[in-house]
Amino acid sequence: MTDTTNIVMPMEQEGSKSVVRAWLKKVGDAVKRDEPIVELETDKVAVEVPSPADGVLSAIALNEGDEAAPGATLGVLSLGAMPAQSATSAARTSTPSPTAHAPAQQRADSEQRLSPLVKRLLSEHSISAGDIAGSGRDGRITHEDVEAFIARGKAKPSPVKPAPAGPVKGGRISHDAMRKSIAEHMSRSVATAPHVTAVFEADFSAIAAHRGKHKGAYAIAGAPLTYSAYIVRAAAEAMKVSPNVNARWHDDFLEVFEDANIGMGVALGEKGLIVPVIQRAQTLSLKETAAKLGDLTDRARKNALKPADVQGGTFTISNHGVSGSLVATPIIINQPQSAILGVGKLEKRVVVREIDGGDAIVIRPMAYVSLTIDHRVLDGHQTNAWLTRFVEVLETWPLDDAQ
Repeated sequence: MTDTTNIVMPMEQEGSKSVVRAWLKKVGDAVKRDEPIVELETDKVAVEVPSPADGVLSAIALNEGDEAAPGATLGVLSLGAMPAQSATSAARTSTPSPTAHAPAQQRADSEQRLSPLVKRLLSEHSISAGDIAGSGRDGRITHEDVEAFIARGKAKPSPVKPAPAGPVKGGRISHDAMRKSIAEHMSRSVATAPHVTAVFEADFSAIAAHRGKHKGAYAIAGAPLTYSAYIVRAAAEAMKVSPNVNARWHDDFLEVFEDANIGMGVALGEKGLIVPVIQRAQTLSLKETAAKLGDLTDRARKNALKPADVQGGTFTISNHGVSGSLVATPIIINQPQSAILGVGKLEKRVVVREIDGGDAIVIRPMAYVSLTIDHRVLDGHQTNAWLTRFVEVLETWPLDDAQ
């Protein structure tokens, strides 16, 4: 009797729901230990599940599109079994096929072994799988191989298609797993927490000056200096004056977190958004924050985040201004957190400032910042105290601080 083992959904999951996105192997295929065998997706991240042992995929328990709970059996692996096609493969080996057919067969086999992520990257950059040497087990092409190929400048971006002429035709667009999970998560948040929003205005002059002076040195150090890095640092500092912003509501108590694990929303176009988390942000310098944020954002847009990258968030930032909005309210709280920061579009505006003891009209880079709170957890006084400190940190950033 052949021993079997189950391929199990990881117990740790971040997101409201997981679904099977794609099987990377067929029933009867041989697999090696730690070789990716199935791809899962939540509203926050896509992840490949590796094979727990050497063997043959003997059964698929959950098909593509099926929901997968933590600990659920995804499929069954036969240990030490011979793949069904091995006998015919042996026969095929003894009678070589014509040389002219070999390259075509190799290309077909290669295409079957590509994950959905790799296929998408190849398509977006007009790359042939045959141009890339795979570094994975048995020569399998990984998304890291494709990204390295792109980074070497060998890929040709797909041409931009012109907008269709004439009126846009209506129709139905099926929801994918991520969009359905996001919808459920947002609906549950609104039903759970009474949302209240406070709006302040922030002058970005100080951090604009600091960024202009230091961004070159930061870039050399591998830390792309964006405004988002300053926003994360200011948010972490503001937690000190209003720690309940960094908390979670329970029916019998309020859980206040020592670490500020700050998530930053990253837009994924029509797919929605994902929220990678900067762990223990209160312990990081600006340079460390910039480096971490740059890495997470880059991997988020490449669909290359790991589950740990989106887990454990205690507070979230929505930089909605990058798409042009001045104010968004209420921004839906990322449950089970207690608050979410919104940052609007940065634009030059005419403001009144006191200069040399008198009022003066000046032009400054300004943005509206908002804090949407769970009113069960926070009141107006705590909310405004947090925003006051957040704005103060941005507006008094020291020009010569190189850290």
